[in-house]
Amino acid sequence: MWQLHQFPLCPFSRKLRLLMGEKGVSYELKRENPWEESDELWALNPAGRTPVLHDPDKNLTLCDSRAICEYLEETVERSPMINGTAVGRAEIRRLVALFDENFYADVTAPLLQERMRKRLVLREPPDSRVLRQAMKNAHAHLDYIDWLIDNRAWVAGATMSLADLAAAAQISVADYLGGIDWKDHGPTQRWYSVFKSRPSFRPMLSEKMEGIHPPAHYAKVDI
Repeated sequence: MWQLHQFPLCPFSRKLRLLMGEKGVSYELKRENPWEESDELWALNPAGRTPVLHDPDKNLTLCDSRAICEYLEETVERSPMINGTAVGRAEIRRLVALFDENFYADVTAPLLQERMRKRLVLREPPDSRVLRQAMKNAHAHLDYIDWLIDNRAWVAGATMSLADLAAAAQISVADYLGGIDWKDHGPTQRWYSVFKSRPSFRPMLSEKMEGIHPPAHYAKVDI
């Protein structure tokens, strides 16, 4: 069985967990706190980052969430998430990169630094200016997702795709950390509520990062 090395608030691990859930791929969770820099994680991934997907029986190790997602798309036929025409697949990959890179840098990473790392590792108070900017950035990103949902059935087109999973993974971490103001974002809120009700998403709603409590609405399907 696959072993997924991750930690609860890693958005890239969440994206992978969503994909594996949609495809019905079994796995065992292996906890890796990034600040501990475990020898096992570094031995599996020289970059020292999660997620890492490891099958000890096959002596197979996969690193980097996008590379792992592409591998699963090529090897597991069930529930394809990079589908459609060549143009459609390019759009899915564009949006995955947007959420993995831009949303993460603008919103998720600052929130993780201020509300997770500073609290659990550095024992420092968060910088309110950084938090305000992250929430402002989140508002801009949700505006764009609102537009996408207003013009498409799903984020990248007519069917659910890896772009939806990437967006939901980032948003879920930001929401857990109190960085999302849902006011005036009805389209994204409705899309996210539908996504939260999927079986692939439900296990994450009950998981907690010790010492950090999510807002009361976090685990509710209806925000």
